[in-house]
Amino acid sequence: MPIRVVLGEDSLIVREGVRQILASDSIVEIVAMAGDLPALRDACDRERPDVLLTDIRMPPGNTDEGIRLAGELRDTHPEIGVVVLSQFSDPSYALALLDRGADGRAYLLKERVHNRAELMAAIRAVAAGGSLIDPKVFEGLVVARGRAARSPLNELTAREREVLGEIAQGKSNTAIAESLFLTKGGVEKHINSIFLKLGLADAHDVSKRVKAALMLLAATGSIETGAEPDAGAPPSRPR
Repeated sequence: MPIRVVLGEDSLIVREGVRQILASDSIVEIVAMAGDLPALRDACDRERPDVLLTDIRMPPGNTDEGIRLAGELRDTHPEIGVVVLSQFSDPSYALALLDRGADGRAYLLKERVHNRAELMAAIRAVAAGGSLIDPKVFEGLVVARGRAARSPLNELTAREREVLGEIAQGKSNTAIAESLFLTKGGVEKHINSIFLKLGLADAHDVSKRVKAALMLLAATGSIETGAEPDAGAPPSRPR
């Protein structure tokens, strides 16, 4: 039996192009196409395809609708495999797709779509319950993992990370002590240890708190890394 596919893509030209590529392979049957998230969700409910092939961004929001729908299908139709097509090689999108497991999920860059063999490999993989990540995205994941493994934040104890999290919220030592049920002296001891482990022992006092907070926020993805802030500026608050 052919692999039944629902295709989601807001661009008519791209949608027709992908349809023609898949139509040339008898192993695939396109049972529905949609150009926005509500129509795509309805098609999955109605057709119960083997695979959903979708763009990462779809109307009405044009943000991460494809990934969010893949998450929904884990609950509503866990048997449906999902191939997300994206022009973004940022590994954070792939990590979001795989947040609840890699089985039945594939992340493929749109630049690969013209290669029918690669597109079919992704469709076959998720239809069989497997997974596939674009090699370029996988390289990004490896680099990100290596960077995280080398982070000095890994040297902090659990309590020190809690204290650093309070610093990132702009709290004073007294407020941190009250929040974590510590003495003010205990907070100061933890903060000195944090600064030492993060290589900030020689920085100015205000700058230490700012830089330590930014290191934590950047590592957790709460801010975009960029130019170093002014040493006297308050730390950015997590959103």
